[in-house]
Amino acid sequence: MKKKLHTIELFAGCGGLLEGFLQQGYYDTLACVEWEKAPCLTLANRLEQKWHHANANNEVIRFDIQRTDELINGFDDEEYGKHEGLAKLIGNQTVDVIVGGPPCQAYSLAGRIRDEYGMKKDYRNYLFESYMRIVKYFKPKFFVFENVVGLLSAAPDGYPIENRIRKEFMDAGYKVAENFRDTLFEVCDFGVPQHRKRVIIIGIRMDCFDVDKCVSDNMIHDFYNVVMPSLRQKQRTVFDAIGDLPKIYPLPKPIVLNGKKYSHSPISSELVKNHVPRFHSARDISVFRLLEEDIQSGRKEYVSIEKLKELYTKVTGKKSNIHKYYVLRNDEPSNTIPAHLYKDGMRHIHPDPEQARSITVREAARLQTFPDDFEFLGANMAQYKMIGNAVPVKFAQIVAEALYKLIEKYCRYVIL
Repeated sequence: MKKKLHTIELFAGCGGLLEGFLQQGYYDTLACVEWEKAPCLTLANRLEQKWHHANANNEVIRFDIQRTDELINGFDDEEYGKHEGLAKLIGNQTVDVIVGGPPCQAYSLAGRIRDEYGMKKDYRNYLFESYMRIVKYFKPKFFVFENVVGLLSAAPDGYPIENRIRKEFMDAGYKVAENFRDTLFEVCDFGVPQHRKRVIIIGIRMDCFDVDKCVSDNMIHDFYNVVMPSLRQKQRTVFDAIGDLPKIYPLPKPIVLNGKKYSHSPISSELVKNHVPRFHSARDISVFRLLEEDIQSGRKEYVSIEKLKELYTKVTGKKSNIHKYYVLRNDEPSNTIPAHLYKDGMRHIHPDPEQARSITVREAARLQTFPDDFEFLGANMAQYKMIGNAVPVKFAQIVAEALYKLIEKYCRYVIL
């Protein structure tokens, strides 16, 4: 079997999952749904420029997925514009796989700590229901549902969210793993230079089998216990990912270019796209250099949480319940690249004391395994946010490969 499978991407963001599936080579997207403007612009640009989709601006639908009927049948909206809807866009084409993961902030452990209600009142707890309404409408043979490890412990209304999600999947006629803890992966085990745990739930439509109704059980088992383990790769480090990028040094004093203030030497976008650090005060540059030298020298005075909290209080006069600083280690994978990176870069400080800065958009993208020709559009903060929200491209490609290997193995049973 060497046919391309048609996909729909939901909660597509800037396209981390999609990029991985397209790079794998045996998938092509029919439509992508996302509600934020900058990711949609980035996604449409990528589909057109890299993947040669002539109709990219229509295939990327900017809309609120909670308004599912309008999304399917068409809408004319003051905020989102006008669109014919998924049903007409897809037409008589077959949807083989629906891919995506609802925004994870409501399930994330960090989100629950920061929110005074523990995210129990967050509407994003139930966005999986919108995902399932699209699945039920198009009835793909497979789906890939991605989310954070916090999904395994979230219970916003006192009932475990994983049980609610599993029941929705099963009631819709899809076979999924009996224990969602089996669906948890650490992406650094698959060649991604970053620690990041992700839940990958694959669903298999049980009425797609014309011979043996137990085949779906075997496919689920093989995906998690045979195919995905076979695709593990050597761990990669921060230096592997960003060590060859042009260095960006602090300036003797800040400058203003084209109305923008710089604390570090600007790098031409013709050399490397999106490789510009955020502006840092002299105080922050001094703290970064202190922490970077502390690691590089081997002193490691500021590696404990308590010491980092003490330093933050000493420098700012403020107290924090969590440590605000973290220097990336050259010889290890990065800590998780989060969407929160758009607010500040204190937890993602570049390891080089001479550069004394937080990481750039391009460095964050490298740690998320986006290729260098992937251009992020929108304001700098929007770029950090969309990268942090994305699935690492390399991991997405491996998931796509695993699913395709599974389909090839069982293709004599699957009605394609």
